[in-house]
Amino acid sequence: MNKLSFDQIFMNLAGDLARRSHCVKAQVGAVLTKDTRIISVGYNGPPAGTHNCDEEWPESGCPRDARGSCSLALHAEENTILYAVKNGAKLDGATMYTTLSPCLPCARLIYSAGITKVYYQHSYALYKGLPSDEGVDFLNRFGVEAVRFTPDAENATF
Repeated sequence: MNKLSFDQIFMNLAGDLARRSHCVKAQVGAVLTKDTRIISVGYNGPPAGTHNCDEEWPESGCPRDARGSCSLALHAEENTILYAVKNGAKLDGATMYTTLSPCLPCARLIYSAGITKVYYQHSYALYKGLPSDEGVDFLNRFGVEAVRFTPDAENATF
């Protein structure tokens, strides 16, 4: 019997969480773990109790900021870290699994929170048409291991 690795389980969960997003443009999920235990989960979207983009702007999504990003929502990484901190979790040495590599502002937050490893499934740079994954570059430069996730060959579910 083949068992899924914890890395595969956590990345699968991040993918499932992404499908909870109300974003019209992109659905991103994230899982924060420590010692094979889940600390926090999240997905991109507006702060709780404010609005749902797919309901208010089903055709176009919410208004864009100057960089073309959502002006009203939190990224999956932000939501995941904020929920963990709100509930008193210790993040030093934690690992994050996310379906899209972190943007530069999220990378700075990840670094500042003490997270030491990030697995990502897809490239933010390719999604946004940028020349490089600035967030991944930042994390690796400052000692946070950020690597593209390679699924278990025999057990991949995506």
